[in-house]
Amino acid sequence: MTTQHRNPQAQQMADESMLRNLRAQAEAIWPQEQLLLERYGNPSCIADIGCGSGEITSRLAARYPQARIIGVDILESSVAHARRVHASLAPRVQFEQGDAFELRFATGELDLVVCRHMTQAVPEPEKVLAELYRICKPGGWVHVLSEDYGMLHMPAGSVDPDRLWHAGVIEFARHTHTDARIGRRTWPIMNELGWQELRVDYVIVDSLRVPRQTFGTIIQAWRDGYLEAIARHTQLQQDELRALFDQCIAAIVDPRQYAVWHIPIVSGRKPA
Repeated sequence: MTTQHRNPQAQQMADESMLRNLRAQAEAIWPQEQLLLERYGNPSCIADIGCGSGEITSRLAARYPQARIIGVDILESSVAHARRVHASLAPRVQFEQGDAFELRFATGELDLVVCRHMTQAVPEPEKVLAELYRICKPGGWVHVLSEDYGMLHMPAGSVDPDRLWHAGVIEFARHTHTDARIGRRTWPIMNELGWQELRVDYVIVDSLRVPRQTFGTIIQAWRDGYLEAIARHTQLQQDELRALFDQCIAAIVDPRQYAVWHIPIVSGRKPA
């Protein structure tokens, strides 16, 4: 199976804007997300599937200083970047190219499987979630940050940002055979797979909990990396898309406005 089929957003994922995006998302999300890790105990072997630039892999390494951690990404360019930037963490932390649909790990090998910001970018995400189940050790945990672009709310101005997410991003995902609302479907899929102790927690990225500039940088990076691709696959023209993105950014950085992104994190334990 080709990389393009596995990752139809490969071009956008490899763009320099994604490095900015992943850095800002980590700064915005990790302070709340790390509190959820208490329930996973002290895993000795962790995989970060879809690790990208290694932003969160490195934070997992700091959180679990005794654990062996493997970051996996389908893009060799992302793996090379992660190896270079986080070289000081080797050999305890390794980065490797791999396909989340067919991971090289043995069945039941890992104590904790982390997968963040990936389910919305792949076709047939239920197959990836099944693979996460396979590689997790009985009694081990999975931690899936599963985006949903129906959960971004910004105030309207001269244009209405709801049009960006629904007529733009969600429609773009449909045309690339991905699901930009997979966040609300992840719990049912994982429940069907047999995970136990399933729960859904929400990280709230908003203009009160997160520095406005950090939040704005996330949207700006999406604009820079995805604007042309969304225009190619939807009825929205580039000028309108830019205005919609810029309305979101302006609302976020304006101290008189409020904007919020709810991010589902689904976690569960594999039956022992």
